[in-house]
Amino acid sequence: MVLTDFHRTLSGYADAFALLADAYDGTAASSSELEALIDRYSALILEPRNALLWEELTLREPEETERLAERLRERSAACVALMEKYRALKLLDGAENRTGYFRNIEACIEEEFGSFAVTRQSRVLMIGSGSFPMTPLLIARRTGAQVVGIDIDPEAVELGRKVAGRLGPELPIRLETSRIEQLEGLKAMTHIIFSSTIPVKYELLERLHPLAGEHAVVAMRYGGGLKSLFNYPDRHTEDSGWRLAETVLRPGQIFDIALYRKAAEQDRLIGGAR
Repeated sequence: MVLTDFHRTLSGYADAFALLADAYDGTAASSSELEALIDRYSALILEPRNALLWEELTLREPEETERLAERLRERSAACVALMEKYRALKLLDGAENRTGYFRNIEACIEEEFGSFAVTRQSRVLMIGSGSFPMTPLLIARRTGAQVVGIDIDPEAVELGRKVAGRLGPELPIRLETSRIEQLEGLKAMTHIIFSSTIPVKYELLERLHPLAGEHAVVAMRYGGGLKSLFNYPDRHTEDSGWRLAETVLRPGQIFDIALYRKAAEQDRLIGGAR
């Protein structure tokens, strides 16, 4: 009965995300309802007892739970993008406030690169910078590093530029609507961050390999287990030219981080021979 109720609860979140995504009309009219929903969902994801329920549910109904996870990831990612738009619109209208979800994300940024620290001399790229570019703003303000954010959503980039102009006009931040292959200065990037809500992030990582500098560090935000209902999971990268250098696990935070470096040629040859 407990597992049935948990499955029903998760399905209810998937339906609620779909309804609120459809309600977006370019204004912040539905923002409070969506913020409350995502905060409740974040709390559910971070509750340790729920992780055990999800594990048991996955063992009992593997195919059904995978379909449910895919549905939840897709719909929650769309709603997180919308919530960033709502936050940007409210800031620009003079009524911005932080939700529990945003506070959790901001707390995560301090640990983003583990032992590969960002300094003033770093050059940082954020892939999937969104409408409220928290990561570029915080990195630029705390370290002085130059930060570039890219996003495929023109509305998000436009809002992001306005937010950056309001919160950090003096900061070295540039936001663009750009494909990876079109980005100028990519070889100079020392640190590259992938948003956890990009479904094709590992395909992008593979395309990035011949374009990135030899010493670049990639921070791939991801979620495993119950966190995979809110973040796209990690993958093996042995054949892609990238080597897992470090994993940053944060039990009380909404996503974890896998850090990658370019694999040495001999490592790639060994991996390809397996």
